[in-house]
Amino acid sequence: MTDFLERVAAERRADIASDPKASEEHALRAKAMTWRRQLALGLRGNSGHLQVIAEIKRVSPSAGVLKGHVDPAEQARRYVTAGASAISVLIEPRHWGGALADLEAVRAAVDVPILAKDVVVDERQLLLARAAGADIVLLIAELLDAGTLSRFVQTAKHLGMEALVEAHEPIAFGRAVASGTRLLGVNARNLREPGEIDIGRIAQLQSFAMPTQLLVAESGITSVDDARTLPARVDAVLIGTALMRADDPAPLIHGIASIKRTVPV
Repeated sequence: MTDFLERVAAERRADIASDPKASEEHALRAKAMTWRRQLALGLRGNSGHLQVIAEIKRVSPSAGVLKGHVDPAEQARRYVTAGASAISVLIEPRHWGGALADLEAVRAAVDVPILAKDVVVDERQLLLARAAGADIVLLIAELLDAGTLSRFVQTAKHLGMEALVEAHEPIAFGRAVASGTRLLGVNARNLREPGEIDIGRIAQLQSFAMPTQLLVAESGITSVDDARTLPARVDAVLIGTALMRADDPAPLIHGIASIKRTVPV
């Protein structure tokens, strides 16, 4: 049986092949290049505190519907007011309930870096994300060979974005480290079997990151205490499900963003 990640990848390939917007590459590229760079406003190394990438998603493949009604712009404003350094927006439609329109709404509402969260299998998805206003794009190392991963990282840079290259599996994390990205993610969730979460992955893989790379812990963080257990090498936490379920996301964001980091030697 095809695992979940490969199934979603096949769906996204079909989506891009049939999307009329994706075929208008010249127009997309022109629009993509009009965005000013936002990244300097947010994620940065050695900030002295954990940074929070707060995520907007309607659905979790493992947990189901997280919030019946979501106003992406209002949710993003709440996140930023609480101290989030960046906003992650799901744009995959079937399993996470996302859309490029959500990203566009968030872009119009806040002035911090925005991460486009998708299952990227085609370079045109980078164009679509940047044209919608993304500053960072997620790349999943398990899905991409070393050459493709490095090419997508360079394409993102050419478009004025950075790539957050994530992995759960150790071999894939090696490709992520070598991809040329500045932003590395360790996803505690196994996207091949989304119900499996291993928070210990960050401790297992952290030492392989280069000193110049920012390290992001993804998935499995539900409380300030969870965040306190992360290795000092971690620069940022990407948190979604717990924030979407919270009546008020501010205490969790503020609490995590207040955690001091010891700069690694």
